[in-house]
Amino acid sequence: MSLPSDIEIAQSVTPRPIAEIARRLGIGSERLEPYGRYKAKVDHDVLEEKAGKADGKLVLVTAITPTPAGEGKTTTTVGLADGLARLGKSVVVALREPSLGPVFGVKGGAAGGGYAQVVPMEDINLHFTGDFHAIGAANNLLAAMLDNHIHQGNALDVDTRNVTWRRCVDMNDRQLRSVVDGLGGRTNGLPREDGFDITVASEVMAIFCLATSVADLKARLSRIIVAYSRTGEPITAGDLNAQGAMTALLKDALRPNLVQTLEGTPAFVHGGPFANIAHGCNSVIATRMALSLGDYAITEAGFGADLGAEKFLDIKCRVAGLKPDAVVVVATVRALKMHGGAAKDQLGTEDLDALEAGLPNLLRHVGNITEVYRLPCVVAVNQFPTDTPAELRLVEDRCRELGVNVAQSEVWAKGGEGGLALAEEVVRLANRPNSFAFSYPDELPIEEKLHAVATRVYRADGVDLTPQAKAQAKALEELGFGGLPVCVAKTQYSFSDDPALLGAPEGFRVTVRELKVSAGAGFVVALTGDIMTMPGLPKAPAAERIDVDASGRISGLF
Repeated sequence: MSLPSDIEIAQSVTPRPIAEIARRLGIGSERLEPYGRYKAKVDHDVLEEKAGKADGKLVLVTAITPTPAGEGKTTTTVGLADGLARLGKSVVVALREPSLGPVFGVKGGAAGGGYAQVVPMEDINLHFTGDFHAIGAANNLLAAMLDNHIHQGNALDVDTRNVTWRRCVDMNDRQLRSVVDGLGGRTNGLPREDGFDITVASEVMAIFCLATSVADLKARLSRIIVAYSRTGEPITAGDLNAQGAMTALLKDALRPNLVQTLEGTPAFVHGGPFANIAHGCNSVIATRMALSLGDYAITEAGFGADLGAEKFLDIKCRVAGLKPDAVVVVATVRALKMHGGAAKDQLGTEDLDALEAGLPNLLRHVGNITEVYRLPCVVAVNQFPTDTPAELRLVEDRCRELGVNVAQSEVWAKGGEGGLALAEEVVRLANRPNSFAFSYPDELPIEEKLHAVATRVYRADGVDLTPQAKAQAKALEELGFGGLPVCVAKTQYSFSDDPALLGAPEGFRVTVRELKVSAGAGFVVALTGDIMTMPGLPKAPAAERIDVDASGRISGLF
């Protein structure tokens, strides 16, 4: 008999009314704006009302380097939270919103899986409360105001060959990566090369997720650099007087979205930058709200720990003044065997040699958490029926050699019950003191910060900047941006900048081909390899399998 799909499981459960979930957190109806019965936005005033209350414990869930075999990071995050709730702990989840690009492209749904999901799953994966649409509208308003300024006389002397602000759309659409616009005569604008990014790659998304208030949001938006003048001076959204209107589009979206897990655990789902091209974390406001309302706040960061966790720790924690109490690194035996050279169609067969060869990937991620960032860590093995006792024992033995415990996780099949062992270990770790540290200090020059991430986190031999990137680093430091943290845009499939180098590669160097500043977000972006900010759809996109019947019931959404 075939197992039910994620959407079938989600549709089999009737969620509790969202007002009931809010009341359990001490949130009154006057602080809630419902979007139907099962989702709502929460006013920022809730944070002010909780001022003075000690924050809960902050637990980060991350993972090994992704493979097509899957890891189950969001599923583990949700199952861990439900496990903590079963232990009688007050717990709140904080997750990112899914992008329509991956939903209709490769991954399908992104709200967890099996019996460890946040609901309403269909809404979260589709339009939800409209946050992404607001972010795209604000991004494109700024683009329109910039091009209008140029058309209306260009008083700021914008160099039209050095316009850095692109339009965006929340869909994988390779056709829009590079375009020429402004065609059709003088009244239709100035013809120039342009392009689109996916909405989650927009700096507006990064700003949205790092802002701490409406005022902070507006100030950050004003600092966005959209172009440079013909004398090389940066031109900002503030120069165009665009920040007020952009904030007007975003003010409602900035309120966190409250939903719940299948077991009724409260969850904030808010914001969603990708971790391979941005900082890959949910909003600071949602995280702070989770910390203020629960004794445990469980959050995750995108892709593997070299991307999402590094950026969560080096960027989000630095900017927001957060200090994690424990880290969970998610792994599967199947994925580790793939890192060790096993073919995808052979992952269900016991192969201790392939597992042994793939384990260094997990051990490197664990070592980074414990040695570089000095945080307590537990490995969650997301179990599959094909995992053998010998394989599971090998993972435990190798992790124990690093002084790290392993908890078997069965949250996909059992929900919170399958996460009890993991929850107990997280409680033990989170209540011990730690000496959290960043991987580099603020005062290092840009190139040295990149060297620190490459050598300490990726374990590369070093970093090489192209002549263009070196010139950009010098220019950015002269403009006063040298003290910002760095955000490396890199393939998610490898510690290196080459997606073909699986496992724990050694003897490689990372090449940075371009640097640009996200002045509003507050970091310098380093582009490596062939990373792109507008993905394309695969040969058989997930959209082909998604459907809706005459009653409006959706199917095929993972």
